[in-house]
Amino acid sequence: MPAKKISIENAKEDKLFYFVANVVVYRESDGRCLILKRDEREKVHPGKYAVPGGKLEWRDLDINNPTRMNGEVIDFENSVEDLLKREAMEEAGIEIQDGLFYINSVVFVRPDGVPVVLVKFAAKYKSGEVVLEEKGFTDYAWVNGEEIENYDCIDGIEEEIRKTIKLFSR
Repeated sequence: MPAKKISIENAKEDKLFYFVANVVVYRESDGRCLILKRDEREKVHPGKYAVPGGKLEWRDLDINNPTRMNGEVIDFENSVEDLLKREAMEEAGIEIQDGLFYINSVVFVRPDGVPVVLVKFAAKYKSGEVVLEEKGFTDYAWVNGEEIENYDCIDGIEEEIRKTIKLFSR
């Protein structure tokens, strides 16, 4: 019998994580990637430059409208893609093209003790002028592989920017 609601009642406490996805957005016209400066009030990496992204939330999984029933398992296809499209629009006011390219992943524990699985992708910029999410970000820049060194980024961002530029400039 398929689930009737989303619940962690039957989940094992030691197997619970936030799932977060980030996207390095590449602008083909000038070979640059978008970085966003996190607000100083953020719990994780305040004031550091990052890329768009966010947590997968239960509201993203409408139990009454799955994309597929897989036997008794309820599937939500393209949830990560939809999450990143939404976050790019919410955080930066831009659209990204279809098609994500895997960069890497990291698991970490936030300062408040919450474990996180973070998966990072690259995507091409589609359209829109950058408009920062209020109270989320305070600055932005489109940078190339050298310019990124001038910004105080979360560890790993510089390498991900360079990897994305290399991927899309072939």
